[in-house]
Amino acid sequence: MEWAIRAFVDSDTEPVVSLWHEAGLTRPWNDPYLDIARKRAVQPELFLVAVLPPGEASDEATVIGTVMAGYDGHRGWLYYLATAESARGRGVARGLVQEAERLLEEMGCPKVQLMVREGNEVVLGFYDALGYERFTVANTGKRLVADA
Repeated sequence: MEWAIRAFVDSDTEPVVSLWHEAGLTRPWNDPYLDIARKRAVQPELFLVAVLPPGEASDEATVIGTVMAGYDGHRGWLYYLATAESARGRGVARGLVQEAERLLEEMGCPKVQLMVREGNEVVLGFYDALGYERFTVANTGKRLVADA
């Protein structure tokens, strides 16, 4: 299965939202369409998709993976890393993370972080294998805009 990584385009919206649902990344308090629109407004070049070229799965490119990255001038962050179940074990997630890291590094980003839901050992093991180190911190947050 040959795949490529490119920046998200508007026609990727429905396949990306479907993938996020399949991967269990969506939450009732976060509208995925609003998350996409917000990302498209800020550093859209850091919203990446992995795709199969047209012809292998359909007449259009098929989205098989996603990652959102961001850089605030202090550190980078990764969000919404997902791989279609049918494409797992083929290096898609690893490729997406590596490309996001490359783009962040080009921007001068010295460190990248991410959050993994507690107890998700499979995902933590994936990041361990990529050289990410675990640390204990208390996360806090405050919603400024309600999506629903």
